[in-house]
Amino acid sequence: MSVALRERREELELVAAEAERARAGAGRLVLLRGATGTGRTALLEAVAEQADAAGMRVLRARCSPDHTSVPFGAVFQLLAHGPGFDSAAGEEPDPPGTPPHRGRPARLWRLLRSYADDVPLLVAVDDVHLADESSRRWLVEAVRRIDRLPVLMVVTERSQYDIDPPADGLVHALSPALVRTRTLAPLSADSAAELVRSALGRPVPAELVDDCVRAGAGSPLLLRALLDDLGGTAAEDAPAALPDNCAALYPGSYAAAVSWWLDSAGPTTTEVARALAALDDDEKADEKAGEKDGDSASGGGGHGDADAELLARTAGADPARVPGWLTAMTGLGLLRPGPGGRPRYAHPLLRDAVLSSWSGALRQAAHHRAAEAMLRRGDRAEAVAGQLLRSAPVGEAWATGVLLDAADLAVRDDRSDDALVFLRRALDEPMPDARRSVVLTELGSLEYATVRSTAGIPRLAEAMRLPGLPRDRVRAAVALGTALARQGEARVAIDVLRGLENEHLTGHPDLVRTVQTASALLSDHDPGTRREVYRWLRETAERSPQLVGTAGQALLVRYESTAGLTSAASAMRRIRALLAQPADPLAEGFLLGTAAAVAQWADQLDEADRLVRRGLAGQRTSLLHPMHLALLNVRVDIAAARGAYAELLDDPVVLSPVVGRLDPANAQAHALIALVETGRTEEATALADGFDLQNPYDSWELNRFLYARGVLRAATGDPAGALGDFLECGRHQSARDVVSPVVTPWRTASAECHLALGRPRQALALAEEELRLATVWNTPRVLGRALRVLGTATGGRRGLDLTDRAVRVLREGAGGVSAGTPDVTPEAAPEATADGDGIAAPGSEPVETELIPALIAQGRGLTAVGDRARAREALREAAERAERLGAVRMRAAAEAALREGGARRATTARTGSGSLTASERRIAELAAQSRTNTEIAELLHLARRTVETHLTSAYRKLGIRRRAELGAALTDAGSRSGPTGPGPGPDRDRDRHRRGTQA
Repeated sequence: MSVALRERREELELVAAEAERARAGAGRLVLLRGATGTGRTALLEAVAEQADAAGMRVLRARCSPDHTSVPFGAVFQLLAHGPGFDSAAGEEPDPPGTPPHRGRPARLWRLLRSYADDVPLLVAVDDVHLADESSRRWLVEAVRRIDRLPVLMVVTERSQYDIDPPADGLVHALSPALVRTRTLAPLSADSAAELVRSALGRPVPAELVDDCVRAGAGSPLLLRALLDDLGGTAAEDAPAALPDNCAALYPGSYAAAVSWWLDSAGPTTTEVARALAALDDDEKADEKAGEKDGDSASGGGGHGDADAELLARTAGADPARVPGWLTAMTGLGLLRPGPGGRPRYAHPLLRDAVLSSWSGALRQAAHHRAAEAMLRRGDRAEAVAGQLLRSAPVGEAWATGVLLDAADLAVRDDRSDDALVFLRRALDEPMPDARRSVVLTELGSLEYATVRSTAGIPRLAEAMRLPGLPRDRVRAAVALGTALARQGEARVAIDVLRGLENEHLTGHPDLVRTVQTASALLSDHDPGTRREVYRWLRETAERSPQLVGTAGQALLVRYESTAGLTSAASAMRRIRALLAQPADPLAEGFLLGTAAAVAQWADQLDEADRLVRRGLAGQRTSLLHPMHLALLNVRVDIAAARGAYAELLDDPVVLSPVVGRLDPANAQAHALIALVETGRTEEATALADGFDLQNPYDSWELNRFLYARGVLRAATGDPAGALGDFLECGRHQSARDVVSPVVTPWRTASAECHLALGRPRQALALAEEELRLATVWNTPRVLGRALRVLGTATGGRRGLDLTDRAVRVLREGAGGVSAGTPDVTPEAAPEATADGDGIAAPGSEPVETELIPALIAQGRGLTAVGDRARAREALREAAERAERLGAVRMRAAAEAALREGGARRATTARTGSGSLTASERRIAELAAQSRTNTEIAELLHLARRTVETHLTSAYRKLGIRRRAELGAALTDAGSRSGPTGPGPGPDRDRDRHRRGTQA
């Protein structure tokens, strides 16, 4: 059965019954109505064949819009092949006013009756709605007379909701008793799917079947055309799914069928259909506009009325007719409810076919009208701007405003690609030069940061050439300077800023200070320029501090911190005093970023973190600014200082190259060290090898990466290569007056390489110099590291004393205690004694990454002097802390040192529930039941100090800080831990503690 005749059994049975009735002498009209493409013509042909087989004479006529001007043209087609036609038709038309029962209509009627006298007749008229008016009147009159004749009249008529109201149908003036009407329904999805499978004659993917059903839209016409296009495709070339555009579909029957469907609907309906296709964006666009949740200007939950009005305005159609058309097309299957219930075409291919014959100019005009309509009804800026993107330049201020508002929203949502599109389109609209300069600054900044630097810098340079407000010009100059400095053109960048300062900022001292601060920050990219800028900054600050402002003074604190000229305590006092002063909005970002860097060096990580968050919140991410990247760098520095290796490596920014740069950045340096510390040396090597450092920009970030590569080389057994990287890092830093170890501790790292290479004298000299500089800055991190390396280089009892001091310094910095450490007693740490609640959690202290290697060095030193018991305690603690931190390399070093000292290989975890001894677990469980340390001691017959020591160890292993956390930690850890392996029984453990207490 053909496509058009599927699901038409009832219609054929109806016509067969009426034919039987007509042969008995009682004729009637059967009207087959249906929308365009529902198979009316094919059904009428089947009816004719059925009647012919039943012995009826078939008279056929097919009406056409090309013949509506010929009177009785349709009737002539019916009767033209019978005897007597020429005399009945007549050569001249009847005079005006001739009654229907006389003249040509009467002669034609008598001719029809004469045919019926010989044999029963089937009068088949296709598309009667296109018949000429004379033929329509004749057919209506004939229906009134055939009820006593052996004549069955079957006509097809288009019945579809169009925007232009249709003319009256053929039967509107006829009695219902004379007519049997059937409306052809669209093809069901099941029948359409079956036809697709049988028509293609090969195994068809389910997705392709579904696509064909949707694109066919229940129309036999469209489905047949689509299958014709697909039928010519070889099986091996058959697509898995339909394309979304007609250009990919050959030979084009489907597009032609859709075009014919549009022509049949009339010009106004065609305009509405095309407007709907133009407005019918994909679901992702709806989500971007925020309308998927019903957020539209029409308010409320439904889109129907608002969408219909927009569609009507876009197409220039009657708003009262459009909702009905949408409902009718949805019922036919050409439209389907989309997100939020708004109607859209059943398949993208159908949508593309509707648009394919529409010229670009007309389409752009429709989008223009849609944008204006959406603006009037109060739609979101992004939705309106989406229409403007598809229209020609409007040339009006409202369009500029909408596009810039949409770009602003996209920036806030971190959708840089969308913001770029809106800003580029905004440049096509008229705007004053001052505003164009602002747009170019933002566009150039985004293009530099997200596309490529070669696209962004010309935009920024153009922004600088246009006139504008002084504040906007400063933003443009800072953005251009940032871009140039990142390209290795620091001197050019500073020249740009100085030129602006000298020519355009007279009378704006606050802006002059901002430009000077930006120049100082950008000079970090060039050693020579940096010295010049900071020399001027220091001299100016000495004479007139107000001329450099709070941000400039903060930069001087940063400079002195790295130059080894101030202590951490003094630096933080000055920074906090500057933060307390009012700051200009343009300069505040510089102040916050600088303060965050100093706080991070001073081990005030929580304070640094707050400053970073505050600084980033005040930054407009779409504008290039040197402090934005600086704040991101400090955020990475904070994570590295905390030993948050997993957090570092989970951050996509850390492992991604910086757009516009081929040399490594600070984030990649930290990623390199994190990969080394977590035991992923192969990945670290691949990352390091991905950068060509033959001719890199001489930036401070290069120094950081050289240090990180040195760490990698040292960890992979290449101390000579590592030493070269560390010394090169030191040379670059010294050229910038950066001598303090707060940035990169290249001296201690070099000293360890010298020791590995058998050069203790060189190692000792570097370690002593590091200690001197660390003492100036005087924070636990740098001081403990310097003491540890100096102790290793010194060796012997003196070296062990230095290492012990390093551990004490780092413990004091951590604010915590550890079981088994002779020089740190519970009495010295009141938070862990008696029934106190707090204890430092391993892995959370800012100096944890330095405490672990200090404990390893202490353990090795104790082993060397024969104190194996204390050595094992230090090394086990180091292993536990490293495990908690996820520091695979440091844990391996601690385990190796334990084995070298004669300890057996650990068979259980060193942290978590599985690492608790029986006594530690029992005491922890009692503490979790809110028992005091004194009560636990009495219950277990232990010394109170023993209880405190066990609790301290349990807290550390479970990674908690307070007694209130014990219950959850024991339950959670217990559910995740495996067997704990052999360990001392509770009685034996208690006896051992009793003996220790008595001793």
